[in-house]
This record gives sequence, structure tokens and C-alpha cells, in this order.
Amino acid sequence: MKTSTSTIMNKPILLCLCLCVLHFSCKHDNTSQQTTDNVVKEAVFTPKAPSFNEDSAYLWIKKQVEFGPRVPGSKAHASCAVFLEETLKSFGLSVIVQTAPATTYDGKIFTIKNIIASYKPEMQKRVLLLSHWDSRHIADNDNKENYNTPIIGADDGASGVAVLLEIARQIAKAELRTGVDFFFSDLEDYGQPSDSDLPPMRDSWCLGTQYWAKNMHVPGYTASYGILLDMVGAKGAVFPREGTGTYFAPDVINKVWSIGKNLGYGSYFIDEQTGNTTDDHLYVNTIAKIPCIDIVHMNPATSSYGEHHHTIKDNIDIIDKSTLKAVGQTVLEVLYQE
Repeated sequence: MKTSTSTIMNKPILLCLCLCVLHFSCKHDNTSQQTTDNVVKEAVFTPKAPSFNEDSAYLWIKKQVEFGPRVPGSKAHASCAVFLEETLKSFGLSVIVQTAPATTYDGKIFTIKNIIASYKPEMQKRVLLLSHWDSRHIADNDNKENYNTPIIGADDGASGVAVLLEIARQIAKAELRTGVDFFFSDLEDYGQPSDSDLPPMRDSWCLGTQYWAKNMHVPGYTASYGILLDMVGAKGAVFPREGTGTYFAPDVINKVWSIGKNLGYGSYFIDEQTGNTTDDHLYVNTIAKIPCIDIVHMNPATSSYGEHHHTIKDNIDIIDKSTLKAVGQTVLEVLYQE
């Protein structure tokens, strides 16, 4: 104000200096207080899960591939089914083996063996973790000489199963606040090849999950959400945000990718989008009505899978323990953050 300013100018210089210092001090304090009040403190991420053992997960893969290709109807398939059931029971889990006949695209009839193991089945709040345990009957992405060779499926099949086995082993030793169901689906990989002269038939894939979604292992079963693991063990793997899961379960994919990054695995869980895929989670979403995502190794530029996909190169040599660690630790942390 002009009058006040004029009055101050007629006072002794010392008084004027004191008032200036006082004014500056008050203004500085108010600004500091205002700045402090406006700061939004970010939540600090605190890991809660035990350490995922990638060496153990690797051995679970090795055990599966030692049976040979787990093609439905084969001795290797039957032996692996027994191994999975007995191993899951040894962890103290409640195990159900769901069986049913299924006709494949080529007119063959097999018996589906879905294996479901439950941690704390009495709890109402549940999370569904799933992976297929069968392997492909043909190497249809390989050369002509190898086309009819069944694949060993170290990554496509065994890696997801191995990560789930190790998670099941871990939570059996450290209490969780939620129930978990481990669903090992059968006849996922006996789908119609793209070079077939038959009419396109998307639903020739994931026969075990389609059956389960229509015939729940527990009447009225549901879960808060699901996480599918498919091809989660190869060297150099990346996991973009797969389209089907992003469409049906955006909150779930955001949560999982955020936890993966907070754990230091941002180079695996990348923020790139792929197209939609036909995988087990499609039927978990559309038939079972459980929001479900797919952690799957894909090329984000082409929406294609790894180069070893459906070839005889999908063997133990392509498995990387670091990839198993990134996926296993992330999914384990998701459970312990519930």
C-alpha cells in the first residue's frame, strides 16, 4: 500500500532493515510449509515373498523332459501325470484329477487329465495359477524332415509347470493370506496346425481348459483372478502385455507388471502391447468368467512366439534360470502382496 510504504521510508534505516529481514523470514517459512504440505509421498514397495529358487525350478523342468514328449496317449504322458499328482500331494495340497474324453481336430479320441491342486481349499478368496503340461505332437514350425516329430516342450509346457511347482513348494512352507489353485491343463497343445487344409478351428486348442471351464472341479468355483504361464523359461525371453489378457483383465496385468518392475525385472515385463492370442486364458475369461492374463514369451513387433516354438529346438538347452527367476519371483510376490 502506498501510505504504508511512505511511512516506512521516513523511519530510521535500522528499523527498515529489521522489517525487511522479518518479512523475508516469514515469507520463506510460509513457502517451505506450503511446499511440504503439497508433497505427495509415493508408497514404498516392500517385498514380502520368500526367495524363488530358480535352481529347483530348473530341476522340475529337467524331470519333465526326461519322460520324453508328453503327448496325450503316450507312456511319457501317463508317467508325467503320476509324477505331477504325487509331487503336489507331497506339498500337502489337496489334489483332484479331472478326466474326460476329448476328440481332437484329426478325429482321435484321448482322455483329458486335468490336474488341480489346491492350497487352503477352505478359503473363499482364491487366486488361480495355470499352465498346460502336455507337449505338442508335431513340430509344425520346423522343417519338413522334423514336421512329424513330437516336441520335448522344455519351454512350451514344462517351464510353466516348473514355475508353478516351485511356487507350490514355497507356499507350503510360508503362510499365505489367500487360497491358491494350481491348474495343470491337458490337451492344450494338440490344436489344428495353421498349414492344415481343414477349415480354421480356433477351439481345437486348449481342450482341457475348455472342459474345465464348463465342468468345474468344484461346483460353483471362482477366483479373484487368474495368471497363465506359457513359455516362461527361455534365454532372452520378454513378456509384453498380451492382448487377450489386457482386454479382459487390465487391472490384473497392471498389478503383475508393476510388481515385476518393482522387483527389478522390467527388462522382462515390458510395456509393449501384442495382439490377441488363443491360449488357455481365453476360455478362463470367456467361459469361466474369471479375469485371467497370460505371461507368455512373444515378439512385441510381430506378436509371434519364440523361434523355438513348435520345433525340436524346444529342449532343455534353451532354458535360462534367470528367466525362471524373474517370472517365478514376480508371481510369488503377487500372491504375498494379497
